[in-house]
Amino acid sequence: MMAEEEKTEVAEEIPEPEEPHVAPDLLLFGKWDSTNVEITDVGLARYISLKPILIPHTSGRHAHKRFHKSQVPIVERFVNKLLNAGRRKEKKTRTGRNAGKKTQAIGMLRRVFEMIDYRTGLNPIQVLVTAIEKAAPAEETTRISYGGMAYPRSVDVAPQRRIDLALRYLAVGAVRSAYKNAKSLEECLVDELLLAYKGDAASFAVARKEERERVARSAR
Repeated sequence: MMAEEEKTEVAEEIPEPEEPHVAPDLLLFGKWDSTNVEITDVGLARYISLKPILIPHTSGRHAHKRFHKSQVPIVERFVNKLLNAGRRKEKKTRTGRNAGKKTQAIGMLRRVFEMIDYRTGLNPIQVLVTAIEKAAPAEETTRISYGGMAYPRSVDVAPQRRIDLALRYLAVGAVRSAYKNAKSLEECLVDELLLAYKGDAASFAVARKEERERVARSAR
């Protein structure tokens, strides 16, 4: 009996195993969470990647894989568009001063997100995603030949192309508004994103989207 009592006492003294330590989720730039961002446009949800990442730089691992850019974080795709957003209205070329300077573009976008957070108190990733949804055209025109004549015809835009166009419009609009302007490019990026977030036609991206859809409606 004494031996059994000693065994029970020893068993009671054994501490319970502690739960394994769970590492915290990765926050963009150590500040903003991308897991709680909502995508209201169902058609774009599959092509907007919100996986947690600390720095939006994946070293171009998607470059040689078809359609793999949909797996690239949406913040990094916007950074890539900023690299070749052009210089001014008169120049049609996409090459600008930021071409090849991705680290500099990432630092600029971080300051832009800090300004958005300070001015609105919103998650900057949510602002970017909503701006993309508001600036993504759902309809455009193409040219078809019939009987030796070319006619414009309205067509639906693929989800991947919708995101590409929205990102391009947001980047080009900010660069064009910063040309010969007292505001810096960062301030123009903040204004462009916030206007597109509200769906305001004063945004270059939203205006281009409405123009493209208006032309498509007339070609139905």
